[in-house]
This record gives sequence, C-alpha cells and structure tokens, in this order.
Amino acid sequence: MKIAFLTLGCKVNFYETEKMMEQFRLKGFEVVEFAEKADIYVINTCTVTNIADRKSRQMIHRAKKKNPGSIVVAVGCYVESGGDKLKEDAAIDAAFSNKEKENIADKIIERFDLKRILEAPEKLSGQKEQCDFPHERTRAYIKIQDGCNQFCTYCMIPYVRGRGTLMSMPVKDVITHVRRLANRGFKEVVLTGIHLSSYGVDFSRETNFVKLKGKPLLDVIRRTAEVEGIERIRLSSLEPRIITEDFLKELVKIPKVCPHFHLSLQSGCDTVLQRMNRHYTTVEYGKIMEMIRKYFDNPALTTDVIVGFPRETDVEFEKTRNYLKQICLSDIHVFQYSPRSGTRAAIMEGQVRPEVKRARSEILLADTKQYQEKYYSGFMGKEERVLFEEMIKRNGKDYLVGHNERYVRIGVPAEEAERMHYDVNEIHTVTVRHMFPK
Repeated sequence: MKIAFLTLGCKVNFYETEKMMEQFRLKGFEVVEFAEKADIYVINTCTVTNIADRKSRQMIHRAKKKNPGSIVVAVGCYVESGGDKLKEDAAIDAAFSNKEKENIADKIIERFDLKRILEAPEKLSGQKEQCDFPHERTRAYIKIQDGCNQFCTYCMIPYVRGRGTLMSMPVKDVITHVRRLANRGFKEVVLTGIHLSSYGVDFSRETNFVKLKGKPLLDVIRRTAEVEGIERIRLSSLEPRIITEDFLKELVKIPKVCPHFHLSLQSGCDTVLQRMNRHYTTVEYGKIMEMIRKYFDNPALTTDVIVGFPRETDVEFEKTRNYLKQICLSDIHVFQYSPRSGTRAAIMEGQVRPEVKRARSEILLADTKQYQEKYYSGFMGKEERVLFEEMIKRNGKDYLVGHNERYVRIGVPAEEAERMHYDVNEIHTVTVRHMFPK
C-alpha cells in the first residue's frame, strides 16, 4: 500500500512525521510523495494561527480530492483543537492526537483492518535500519523535549501538547540518537523542542525552568558535543529567561555550539508583553542581547514578533518598531495576531482590524529586510566555514550553497566548487563573495 505524508508547522512536527514514516515503512508500506496518488494520506497539522488551521483543512481536502477512495488521516495540533469541526468534515476518515503519533501505524492498521493486505513480516527482513530523524540532507533535528507550561495568552500549544505537561528525552537516549546520526554522516544536529528551555524540568524537583538555570540543557549539549563526527550543534527557539551569565559562561566553552540564538520576543512594548503573559520586560530582553554579544562574537540573533495583538495601539506598535531598531537583530519572523479559540487573548476587548494588522506586518517585514541585509553585508570578503547543503540556480548560474555557523547562507559558483572538490555535506573554509538570504 502507498502512503503519503504532508507536514505543516514547526520543526517538531517535521521530526514527528519522519518517525511516523518509519513506522509505516517497517510494516511494509511504500512511502510516496504527497503529490502522488496514494492509498493513505497523513496530514500532520498545525494550529498556531487561523491561517494554519485553514491550511490544514485545505491539505486534508486536497488529499481526498486526489484520491476519493483513499483513507485521509489528520494528526497533530489541529486535531487537538478542532473539536466538532473534525467530526463534521467528511474528508477526514480518522483523526489522532499528538500522543497517538508514537504508534499511529498500529492504530491505522487496526482501525481499517489492513493486516490482510500488507506484506508478511518475513518479507521485511531486508528492511533498512530505522532512521529516527528528519533531516535536510546535511542537518538533522532531534526532538529532545515536548510540552509547554508557560500559557501565553495567545497560544494554544500548552493545551494541544499535553495540557502543560513537560516531557524530556533522557540524556542517554539523546546521545544514542546522536551517535546514529554521526554514523550516517551527519555533521550538524539541531536540538529542538516545544519549549526547549524546559528540558530536564521533569527530571528535577524544581518545577520552574528558570530555577534550574539551564543546567539540564547544558548537560545534554556537552554530551552531544562529545560525539565524534558531530561538528555543529544548533539550538531551536529558547525562552529569553534561560539566558544568564552562568549559562553563557558554560555554553561558550562548547565550541561546537553555533553562535545563532533564536529568542522569542513577541513585542517590543511592555504593556503588550504584559497582556501576552510574557514574563520579562524589554529592558530585561535588551540586557540578554548584550550578554550574548559579550560572550559570542557577532552572534546571529533572531526572534518572533506578533503584530496586532488585542488593544495594540499605533503608539504601542511604534514602540515595538523603534525597539527592534535599537537591539539590532539579524532576522525577525513577523506574525499577524490570530485569535485562537480557548485562549484568553481571543476574548479580550479591542481586537485589531485585519487591515491594520496587515499594514503593521508589511512595515516590520520591510524593516527586517534591512536588518538582514546589514547583517549579511558584514560577512562579504571574509573567510567562513560553510557546511554545503545543495546546488541551486540563480540568474542562470549554478551555485553550491550552505550555511556558516551563524546561519548565513553562502554559495560558491559550481565551477569553483568542482575545481576545489567541494561537495554536499562537507565543511570548507571559503572567502565569501556570494550570499543568498532566504
């Protein structure tokens, strides 16, 4: 039987899709591209915004349209938040929660009585070793943490990812996975989670990640760095409050850690941060940026910002815009606020009109392009270590491109790469002459 997958949303979802794929491969299914005709379609959904919900529904209906006789399965966060909407959707044949992803193959086989048409187990003896990790040819993601208990007023994640329950992968299991990756030739790993800063909270008597001061996370990073063959370690989004002098003093001692930090801000205005239930001020966030720059040379500092949060005035928006100019980030992910049913923000008075949100988003996106260009320009003519990832074409010319430690996308002309014997999944020091911001 042919099965196809589509993933929406965060890197954690991509990790979990890859794990689901392997469950089905090991049971004799043929995994095909989502664009192909398949017997089963699995859509790993997202619900972080209304747009994400709509995209999830669109992809579910697209799958059923491709093959009306197929089994269409929705999994993930949209399933957790959708409620009666899913029951009313005739395109959905089955729906499973985030927790059910772990044994979804067994559940689907049982639900639709598929055992009789699958290959016998003995025919699977030649199956390749299970691959536990989603990857981008050269970069692999490992979900070492799940769940969030921060309960920001705009966010559904604590409700759809275990109702505030925190779960961390034991260090020994993380290292086992990392060793497998190194044995397969991966040079870079990304440690990711729904709230990565809470890694290890469930190991401790402390219930607050701030009180743990990042020690469990530091421990797993150190152990990961000891694995031979792994040359780079990236961290996914971090809660700003985990960044302390003590944390940075230890982190900078691990040379494999990339100086690339994504610290979610959400607003550059303190009154908006309070309404969001974010537990820091803009002054505190700014000091954290200064601390990182004290310990790491020219780090890539990126963030998320929501515009049009309930009751956000023109004055509050301008405070955010001016604050972003002051702290000099290298990139910003801009989101228009989207009410999520069941959150406190969804019932707040003063919902901002869609056209106002769009206008504010366009302003910040234009500013962000300038910040990115300024940061990129600082690398021109310098020597940088690049992990090459793919061949691309720009203006009729081929380039071998990859990223340096600070996630700046750098390329060399294909003829130069051939002359220097550069190839995908290799790290080389090059003089920067061509950059390709995304």
